[in-house]
Amino acid sequence: MIIINVKEGESLDKALKRFKKKFEKTGVLRELRSRQAFEKKSVTRRTTVKNAIYKQGLNLDTTA
Repeated sequence: MIIINVKEGESLDKALKRFKKKFEKTGVLRELRSRQAFEKKSVTRRTTVKNAIYKQGLNLDTTA
């Protein structure tokens, strides 16, 4: 459970923004979406490798 302490005089928008940021960091929504449909371990591994290759390619382009 995520707990956000609202400070004295803090706007509701700022508190909501802090809540959303904490919620993103926990990864609850990401896990929920991944559990909606079963994915084999080989497919999961393949996608992580593809993402790593893509990110590595982006890093090489920016340094060159």
